[in-house]
Amino acid sequence: MNQNNPNRWLVAAAGVLMQIALGAVYAWSVFRNPLTQSYGWTVPQATRIFELAIFTLGLSAFAGGLWMKHAGPRRVAVVGGLCYGLGTVLAGYSGGDLLRFTLSYGVLGGIGLGLGYIVPVATLIKWFPDKRGLVTGLAVAGFGAGAVITAPVAQRLMASIGVSHTFTLLGVIYFILVSGPALFMQLPPEDYRPAGWQPPPEQLHNSGAHYSPIEALKTWQWYVLWAILFLNTLAGISVISQISPLAQEVTRVSATVAAGLVGTIAIANGSGRLLWSWLSDYVGRPRVFLAMFLLQAVAFLLLSRVQNFGPLAVLSFIVLLCYGGGFGTMPAFAADYFGTRDVGSIYGLMLTAWGAAGLLGPTLIAYVRESTGHYTAALDLIAGIMLLSAVLPVLIRPPAETKPRSVRP
Repeated sequence: MNQNNPNRWLVAAAGVLMQIALGAVYAWSVFRNPLTQSYGWTVPQATRIFELAIFTLGLSAFAGGLWMKHAGPRRVAVVGGLCYGLGTVLAGYSGGDLLRFTLSYGVLGGIGLGLGYIVPVATLIKWFPDKRGLVTGLAVAGFGAGAVITAPVAQRLMASIGVSHTFTLLGVIYFILVSGPALFMQLPPEDYRPAGWQPPPEQLHNSGAHYSPIEALKTWQWYVLWAILFLNTLAGISVISQISPLAQEVTRVSATVAAGLVGTIAIANGSGRLLWSWLSDYVGRPRVFLAMFLLQAVAFLLLSRVQNFGPLAVLSFIVLLCYGGGFGTMPAFAADYFGTRDVGSIYGLMLTAWGAAGLLGPTLIAYVRESTGHYTAALDLIAGIMLLSAVLPVLIRPPAETKPRSVRP
């Protein structure tokens, strides 16, 4: 690709394809019951593998953002594809050994997920300063939609070739689909602006400076943005981790129908990343998060009381729209406040919120479910958390400029 006449949409397409493969991790609830039945694991043991993968993702995304500054996006993305694919393959060869499976998929695979995830986000936000919210939503929409393809495919594969061989085959596919498009990942030229575009006043004056990761961490705004992402993620990932067994228990549908719901809410996850981030370009990032928190408070309150599959599917769809919206909107939020120069490492560090929510959310809903014998109390608890969370986007303000401007001419 010619640096003097770059095709930024080709970079965007490659990034979306990478994210589709990485987003297969969201089909985890389809694997949960087959893993417990085939290997004799408990539900919490199977759930912790998913939690560890998401936690590791958050840590490695920060490391990937720092590494990109020195190695460039292409190398980081290729290594991410290798780790993700190899980790999944080795999980298939674990023979049902819980520790080996956890280290393979949860740790090595999680490292690959984080390295691969941060590259398109940090790269495309620099290629599209004129469509900051839209492109960050596009960059991660594929991740949210990955389970749409993976859930039904994995369900059929496990029925025909077994759990172990399914992971081995999927690992090879993941490596190809991440590392191949990764070759198209590159940064735009210095001071890149699309032809004829000038930054709007709010983009020039919202922050006015490019913060380093250390400088961003000295502002209270970074911690509030972290908390907003954490709380929004907590709600959605709780549903993602339990949706298949939840649907089977509450509405008595078959495992096949429940797997279809996994794919359906994956559509919501992907489209929410694009919808809310696009909307945030017009109404502002704080208003978008306020709307998502209030909408989820109502959805979880109703979700705890449904008994039919239709309403459960609709409410789950709404929750996942908001869950995806958080990931689509937050990279642009971080760039608004801290600039784009180090957005990979600043937002990468912020993704530790994803890892923390990935540890707490599934454990919280599974623990309350086991303690009470049903999902009602857990869903009511999350509804209350979402209502309280709505205070944060009301309070957030851009950081005051206490450092020299470093906006490029």
